[in-house]
Amino acid sequence: MPDDPSTWATGRLLSHVARGLERQWNNHLDGWGLNHASLPVLLHLLRGGHSQREIAALSNVTEQTMSRTVARLERLGYVTRTPDPTDARRQVVLLTDAGRAVAAEAARPEQGEAIAGTGLTPEQMTTLREILVDMVRAQAPEAEVDPR
Repeated sequence: MPDDPSTWATGRLLSHVARGLERQWNNHLDGWGLNHASLPVLLHLLRGGHSQREIAALSNVTEQTMSRTVARLERLGYVTRTPDPTDARRQVVLLTDAGRAVAAEAARPEQGEAIAGTGLTPEQMTTLREILVDMVRAQAPEAEVDPR
């Protein structure tokens, strides 16, 4: 008998769906040379330059992982690294004009909503979003939790 998803633990269901969505999202982003890990970096940089360490912390990844991600984005021409004017030991990662344009286009919400909403009614999508926002807030450190 095939494995029936209705018998799976909730964590397994979430993990399975997340992996599938990640594959579809990566397919969407591949047209720009991006993936699910690199797009958030561009989005963080829309607010201004950051060190690799800061971007790693914002993205919840190791500095080593962020170093590879930034190097890839730099090869694609989406970011540059410049010396920090206040600390010669540090470099600041900045978006290029191409990176700004790609971030705006690749992150358009319509595509993400279409991928995530496959098979759901608009009402189910609204409920799913509410539940996911609650879950994200519950996992955030206390300083980051918005009380709304």
